[in-house]
Amino acid sequence: MKKTVGILLAGGMSRRYGSDKAFAKINDYYFYEKAYHALETVCDEVIIVTREELLTLFPSHYTVITDLETYSGCGPLAGIYSAMMYKEAERYVVLPCDMPLIDAAILEQLLYRHQTEITIVEVAERLQPLISVWDRSVKEKLAESLEKQQYRLRDVFDSTSIMKVAGEALTEYEEIFMNVNTLKQDKEMRRWLKS
Repeated sequence: MKKTVGILLAGGMSRRYGSDKAFAKINDYYFYEKAYHALETVCDEVIIVTREELLTLFPSHYTVITDLETYSGCGPLAGIYSAMMYKEAERYVVLPCDMPLIDAAILEQLLYRHQTEITIVEVAERLQPLISVWDRSVKEKLAESLEKQQYRLRDVFDSTSIMKVAGEALTEYEEIFMNVNTLKQDKEMRRWLKS
C-alpha cells in the first residue's frame, strides 16, 4: 500500500478576501476544516502549511508547518515542497483551503486515476493545479525550480509528466470547484449552495 500524505495549503495572504480565508466559515465549519476532512479520508496523514502568524490558530493535534525558511512566502510551490521535505510519502494529495466544496469522493477518484508524476483537475479547459496528486519523484524538480526562483506551478509542469482529469468526470457540478478568492465569489458559492 502506497503511503499518501495530504497537503493542505493555508498560507495565502487573502488580500482580495479581506480576512484569512482558512478561517472563513461555511455550515459551521472553517474552510480549512472542510478541506482537512476531505484529505484525511483519503490520506494516511495530513499536513497543513500556513504562515508563521497563523500557526497557533490551528488545533494543537493537527500537524501544522510553515514554508522552509529559504522559500518562505514563495507561493504554493514552496508550500508543497516544504510538506514533501517534512514527511516522506509515495504520493501527495494537494488541496487549498479556499475550495471548501471539494469532498473526499472527488479526491478518491483523482487518486484512483493517478498514474503520472502529477495528476491535475481541469475545469472548463482551465487547470486547477491545487487540486492535484503529486508523485514523490517530483520533489527534486520542485527543488530545482525553487532554486532558480521559478515559483510558478507551470514551471514545474513543463518538466514533468502530467495527466489532466476533467472536472465533469469527478462530479456533475462544476460549481464544486469554485475558488473563493473574493467576497463576491464567497456570495456566489453560498447562493449556489442554497439553489
